[in-house]
Amino acid sequence: MPARKKTGSTTRKKKTAAKKKVVARKVASKPAAKKKAASAKKTTAKKATARKKVVAKKATAKKKVTAKKTATRKKVAAKKAPAKKAAAKKAPTKKAAAKKAAAKKASRSRKSTLEGPSIKPYEAKRGEDFMSEDQREHFREILTKWKMELMEEVDRTVHHMKDEAANFPDPNDRATQESEFSLELRTRDRERKLIKKIEEALNSVDSGDYGYCESCGIEIGVRRLEARPTATQCIDCKTLDEIREKQMGG
Repeated sequence: MPARKKTGSTTRKKKTAAKKKVVARKVASKPAAKKKAASAKKTTAKKATARKKVVAKKATAKKKVTAKKTATRKKVAAKKAPAKKAAAKKAPTKKAAAKKAAAKKASRSRKSTLEGPSIKPYEAKRGEDFMSEDQREHFREILTKWKMELMEEVDRTVHHMKDEAANFPDPNDRATQESEFSLELRTRDRERKLIKKIEEALNSVDSGDYGYCESCGIEIGVRRLEARPTATQCIDCKTLDEIREKQMGG
């Protein structure tokens, strides 16, 4: 009987010791588990913050890109808007374009008539005298043709002013018409004076005095007369007269 008691007590002691060891192990493993849980929480928090930063960076980058795109679009639209307005302002109606074309044509014809007719230059023969019969006929043809062109232009101006005369309700249209008519009248006055000079030149051709300088009496020259058929002075005398005019005017 006493031997059985010893064995029971030893087994009980062994069980209690094992229990104590398990409890000690559990107690020792608890702080490690806590540490592991804390480190895991920290890593997850770090990952979450990193993700948030990446998302925030992407959002700011997208915002910048969209802001740049909108700014460029606004600039392009701002550039196109005045261009469109200018195009709309410049785009004339068919009537206005026709009037402008007619005015340009008329101005060109006036310039050509004021400058003189386009006749083939005279080819002087070898040993030919200045203002021979052929030369006089050449310049008589130039002067006569020029006078006819100017007379036709005067008639055209009168008919144009009669046809275009109208009482426009718009003051801008009236002002434009008045400025055009004043220009027409100034041109007509110049043409009238030029016709008088041409008639004087034709009279001098008939009398035999054409082509000689009124101041010094030397030959004016065929090429100068072709450039200006109503010239009455040589280049030297004309230059001196212009210098005197400038000095008197200054």
